[in-house]
Amino acid sequence: MHIHNLSIQNSILNSFISEIRDVNIQKDRMRFRRNIERIGEILGYEMSKYLNYSAQLVETPLGESKTDIFDNDVVLCSILRAGVPLHNGLLNYFDKAENAFISAYRHQTDNPESFEIIVEYLACPNLEDKTLVLADPMLATGQSMVATFEALKPFGTPKTVHLISVIGAEEGVEFLNQNFNNDTHLWIATIDKTLNNKGYIVPGLGDAGDLSFGEKLQH
Repeated sequence: MHIHNLSIQNSILNSFISEIRDVNIQKDRMRFRRNIERIGEILGYEMSKYLNYSAQLVETPLGESKTDIFDNDVVLCSILRAGVPLHNGLLNYFDKAENAFISAYRHQTDNPESFEIIVEYLACPNLEDKTLVLADPMLATGQSMVATFEALKPFGTPKTVHLISVIGAEEGVEFLNQNFNNDTHLWIATIDKTLNNKGYIVPGLGDAGDLSFGEKLQH
């Protein structure tokens, strides 16, 4: 797997990452969502450099301009609900993309330190020979991303797969590296070292879904 960690080189992206981590700035949900969206735009832009292009002539009022235009059939797939702001950022740049949505959540087992990933809702177009972009803001253990990809397999085999995440743990990145083929690309804003005993990224930022949309009731 090709790993593109954007935090290796300093950029304005650092400011957005700092703000989504900050416990005081996090209190503003609209700002938190917007920062996730902007990070999605940056990740999408960097990813676009690895897609396919073809030359096209564009007619201007004064003549013609030859330009290499992006020509991939892209499907953006986000994991609900935390993935919505990230999805919006990607969609701002890939405005002609098809879209897929899937719900995946952690189900605690009898062991309080372990869990399984449950997939319930899935809406997806045909993926055959398309560019699949699978987005989840928090890459903790990596199990959600792998379970989501498995759930998408009945919809066809993508030509290429790109994984998008905001913050990941080294353990999760390694898990994806072991479970996706060598042609897969991971685009990630930054990578933290550890997980706590509940599988949350440390230092991370907390629960991205709660910070975006409010705390959820457990049932």
